[in-house]
Amino acid sequence: MKIQSTNEWDRLRAVIVGTAKNANWPTACPDFREMEETTRWPYTPVPAGPVEPWIIEQAEQDLAQLCNIFVQHGVEVYRPDEYNYQKHDAFYGYCPRDRLLILGNKIVVPNMMMSVRDQEIDTYSFLNKFEHVWVDDDEAKFDAANICRLGKDLLYLVSASGNARGADWLQSNFPEYTVHKIEGLYQGSHIDSTICALNNHTVALNADRITYDNMPKILQDWDHIWIGKEDVEPIGFYKYPYASDWMALNMVSIDPRTVIADASQTKVVAKLEQKGYNVITTPMTHCRTLGGGFHCCTLDLWREHD
Repeated sequence: MKIQSTNEWDRLRAVIVGTAKNANWPTACPDFREMEETTRWPYTPVPAGPVEPWIIEQAEQDLAQLCNIFVQHGVEVYRPDEYNYQKHDAFYGYCPRDRLLILGNKIVVPNMMMSVRDQEIDTYSFLNKFEHVWVDDDEAKFDAANICRLGKDLLYLVSASGNARGADWLQSNFPEYTVHKIEGLYQGSHIDSTICALNNHTVALNADRITYDNMPKILQDWDHIWIGKEDVEPIGFYKYPYASDWMALNMVSIDPRTVIADASQTKVVAKLEQKGYNVITTPMTHCRTLGGGFHCCTLDLWREHD
């Protein structure tokens, strides 16, 4: 195994794929339960307790198919160690993208907004031999998925899951990078339902949130693939939508011309294919229920620059 990744598109050589096993909606964590006051979904309550076994089973089947695709393309696949999140009233190991940030050959361990996710660190025992950089400012809070890596430029979304002080910590501790702080764009949580960098000059953008005027300046001269509401096929969920239909934009690249996308998103796939991309489709049935699409459920450890 090797740790070396600086962007979202170089040739993928090693990846972590998350797991839905023992997934749980924390009942005692105040950070998680705060959603009961802040949720914009008025129809059903924020879930609590163990995730239904049939959802876990189906999600694991989808993740297994994703693993097979990676293996078929010569990618080493690693899975989290098993942990009983339900027993400990913790969360899940479904979205490794949230928990760790890979910057070059370093593994950055953020202070996440929800402390209940700290346990996930212990499930990556295969990373113990590599250098970890822990965020040492208690006030600097962010999820790793608040960041989109463009080589030496980092897009940092200030949102409910990442504060401005987190961006300042990154800039101070990694001065070789330029951190572009994005404020007032999307207050939900992560950047990967809004901006998806496909190669070093092309980006897929959420047309519901981004215009040419408010997009990060660094992206204004790139090629833009606009994904609007009319392009998104509705995505089902069970009882409560922990993520939005914009999981349709949550894709992961195997190389600069090959993208994995949701099989249900025929219009999004068509737009990518029209731009010359090789699009591999596979289901992610419970991406809205569990809150994670292909980018969320993976963490690239090694991308090889051609």
